[in-house]
This record gives sequence, structure tokens and C-alpha cells, in this order.
Amino acid sequence: MDSGYGILNTFAPCLLSIWSSIIWRFCMGVFWYSLRLLLRVVHIGQDLTHTIFCYSISNGLINKYKNLDLHNLRCLAVVIDSEDAKNIGKIKKLLHSLSKIGAMNVILYDTKGVLKKYMASSKLFCNAKTTCFDADRRTVTLILHGDQITIEFLSFSDNKEIISKAANFLCSRQLKSNLLAPHKIEPVFTDTDLLNALKMAGCGGLHPDLLLVYGPARCHLGFPAWRLRYTEIIYDHEFNFRYMGPLKSMKHGAIVKAVYDFSNRNKN
Repeated sequence: MDSGYGILNTFAPCLLSIWSSIIWRFCMGVFWYSLRLLLRVVHIGQDLTHTIFCYSISNGLINKYKNLDLHNLRCLAVVIDSEDAKNIGKIKKLLHSLSKIGAMNVILYDTKGVLKKYMASSKLFCNAKTTCFDADRRTVTLILHGDQITIEFLSFSDNKEIISKAANFLCSRQLKSNLLAPHKIEPVFTDTDLLNALKMAGCGGLHPDLLLVYGPARCHLGFPAWRLRYTEIIYDHEFNFRYMGPLKSMKHGAIVKAVYDFSNRNKN
């Protein structure tokens, strides 16, 4: 008996330690899964609230969003992920939403130039009246909902072309100035020189006042930086701000809210 009690006393601390470890792991597992469940419920609740809110805006149930002041919104740019840009139905829905709120000048950008291909094939405009089509300037003017909207199409390849042309312009100008002043050693380029070079290269379009990003990342996906001098960029996925997210989750109410918030901040 004494030997049995001795063996039990020897292994008791080990058994207690094992049971404590099992209970601790079980409690931590329950806490972890409970936390994940709570976060998922909160996320679903936020999405549901956001959807209801956007639905209310779209159906005119919130008065302050009915009449938008677009005085400061001369040009609106939209950056779209190239994979999402292949969804013609969503692109058409986006254009109708922008026309519905009264946007008159819109820039559509995607990295791979998918939207420019649609422009060339006129897939986007089969149900709209086209009043002006300029392939060289990559612009088209449509009549949607009885209102005129001018759309400019950009891609990442345009950046390379414009930068190359601007660099050639600056280089040729510098060579000419060296011929006139041979003792001048270092070239000096000012912001005005760069802007003039970009204009000479064909970058003379409007600067967007507001940029909406539909994509997987919080970045403008290579949108020309020289067109973003005073642009407000909206790509935040947080519900407390403006939710754009992927194009497949696009909501007319979210666009209206983003434009309304922009107009309110820029009244003065």
C-alpha cells in the first residue's frame, strides 16, 4: 500500500500539469473561436447596415442626399481593377450611376487597358446615344438619362508613353539651350517646365477632383500621378468612411454618399 501511495504521489504533479495544460488549451481554443465568431458577426452586421443605408439613399429615403451640389466636382475619376473591368454589365451600371448623379466629366482607368478595348469596340455604348467619339484623345461623349457625360479612358501604358514624350521634349529643349549657352553645365527643371512638357506630350486633360477606387488594394493602381494634384482619393474599406471595395459590390448609394461628403468638405 505504501508503495502504491508513493507511486501516486510521484505521478500526481505530472497528471495535474497535463490536465491543467489540456484545460488551458481548451479555454484558449474556445476564446479564439468565440472571438472569430464575434468579429464575423460584427462584420456581417456592418455589411448589412451599409447595404440598408445605401438602399435608403438610392431610393431617396434620406432627404439630405437627394440634391447633390456638384459645383466643385468638375471631373470625377474612377480606378477599376482590370479583372473587374471585364464585367461589362457592372461598368454600364457604374456609368449610369455617375450619369444619374449629374457627373459631366469622368475618367475611367484600369491598369491593363481593358476599358480602352471596350471603347474601341463600342461594347459599352450599344444602348446609349454617342454624340462625339475621339479615338486619339481616348474620349467619348454620351447621352445617358437625358444628360451629357464625357468619358476619358486611361491605362498604365499611357503613363509610359506620356513620360517618354515629356522626357524627349525636355531633352530636346535642353540640347537647344546648350547650343545657345555652351558653358551651362547642369540642367535645371522647374515644376512649370515639367507641367509644360506633360502638356506638350498630350497630358492636357482635366485634373479629377475626386477619385473612386474599386480594387483589392488601398492604392490608385498606377493612375497618372500628374493628374492627381488636388484630388481626394476614396478607397477606404472601413465602414466609418466610404466603402468602395471591389466593383462587384458597387452600390449607387455608396457613390452618392462619397460625392455628398466630398461636396460638403469642399463648400468653401
